[in-house]
Amino acid sequence: MLRTGGLVAFPTETVYGLGANALDARAAARIFEAKQRPSFDPLITHLADAADLEPLVGAVGPAVAALAARFWPGPLTLIVDRPDEIPPIVTSGLDSMAVRVPDHEHARRLIAAAGVPLAAPSANRFGQLSPTRAEHVVRGLGAAVDVVLDGGPSRCGIESTIVDARGDHPVVLRLGALPVEELEKVIGPVTVRPGSSGQPVAPGTLAAHYAPRTPLRLVSSAESAGAGGPGRGYLAFRDRPAGDWAAVEVLSGSGDLTEAAARLFDALHRLDAVGVAEIVAEPVPDTGLGRAVNDRLRRAAATWDPAI
Repeated sequence: MLRTGGLVAFPTETVYGLGANALDARAAARIFEAKQRPSFDPLITHLADAADLEPLVGAVGPAVAALAARFWPGPLTLIVDRPDEIPPIVTSGLDSMAVRVPDHEHARRLIAAAGVPLAAPSANRFGQLSPTRAEHVVRGLGAAVDVVLDGGPSRCGIESTIVDARGDHPVVLRLGALPVEELEKVIGPVTVRPGSSGQPVAPGTLAAHYAPRTPLRLVSSAESAGAGGPGRGYLAFRDRPAGDWAAVEVLSGSGDLTEAAARLFDALHRLDAVGVAEIVAEPVPDTGLGRAVNDRLRRAAATWDPAI
């Protein structure tokens, strides 16, 4: 299917991806059409092995090489210069390209068997909740996908961290499943600059993104959430809130941020399906993976116009 220009949704350790042949401009165009994704938002190219990077893009700088050697396969996306083989539609016309090697056996076997790199954003409608299970893909995209591979729930549950380490001062463009602290152990201090005004330079960096269909309101704590009610759902970090809420999801009863990250989108999918009028969410501790979880909650709570 991939060799003939089709779309295949496949599991990764972060979220499910919607894959197409990254060397085929028409196939990449189908991704934008299926997701209703604006053409200015670039895609991530996925490779089967870290050894495939330099044959595709040529020599890379020492920081990029060090990060790839340490964290690939894994939830890290690196910004490199776009090679001529990758059509401009994949990078939304940018001279740079986002690339990673997923840490999921099925994903890497699929890419290797196809024999081409795969352009693959998350397998959901643009701006909506990312899918962490195959049924999320089916419910969200339906017949727009030719094949959905079911690899069970995603282990990390949030998207990859995106880093531009081409220059002297590495920049984190999107917080994700690889904590900033781990990056700094390899390449030293980095600047965190998530968010985008105008054309994004990396996927998933728009101010409003990752949103459920149900309006989501971010509060400082359960105490500030107000009373529950039949039309309200609550997303808690570790403790159930007081009050008679229509539905409650707890990310981690033990307060474990890795578990909270892995459960985030799955919990929001369930709250979205209940039929409440509002989802109230509380932040998690803003450290390590918690920074990426809070980043997703802030974007989900932002006003988003699907016509933009």
